[in-house]
Amino acid sequence: MRHEVTTEAELEALYGLPSGAAVYKEIDHISAHYRAFIEVSPFVVIATSGPEGLDCTPRGDPAGFVRVVDDRTVMLPDRRGNNRIDTLRNLVRDPRISLLFLIPGIGRTLRINGRAAINIDPALCASFTMEGKVPQSVIVVTAERVYTQCPKALVRSKLWDASRHLPETALPSSGTMIKALKADFDGETYDANYPQRLKETIY
Repeated sequence: MRHEVTTEAELEALYGLPSGAAVYKEIDHISAHYRAFIEVSPFVVIATSGPEGLDCTPRGDPAGFVRVVDDRTVMLPDRRGNNRIDTLRNLVRDPRISLLFLIPGIGRTLRINGRAAINIDPALCASFTMEGKVPQSVIVVTAERVYTQCPKALVRSKLWDASRHLPETALPSSGTMIKALKADFDGETYDANYPQRLKETIY
């Protein structure tokens, strides 16, 4: 007996079709209510696709760092990172993008699916300056589908329950994990220097 679902018809037979609010809430623009979610969110997860596969990356800044330009457009700065630029590499080859906004303490999330372009206009980049640092580029997203997600996942995970939060020491440090992959790596020094390195490179 086969236990693998391989067609949409099989999925629909198993789950049925979406209906009610699950359908009504999806629109092709950013409504005033959806804009309110974006403007208080300090954290967004970005998903992109490229020839090598998929990528998912977190982005965060003070609330409002994702700028709502109009009911179809949002912009977010590409802050300093480790120069892997996986998201940007994907976008220049495949403009499809998905954003998932989270708000501390709020169970509902907001999703935007659309297409993105990378803008390096100096004036635009300068408008996203933070602590005197100008981002190298700005990701401009044109929304095609926008909708909220119910809080079930965050309720089940108790994500915002501080009593369940773990201390950093509960898991291997970054230096420990890298040393396990590269024997001659000085993990202890890497970890010891990280707090200062973070201060110097966060923007």
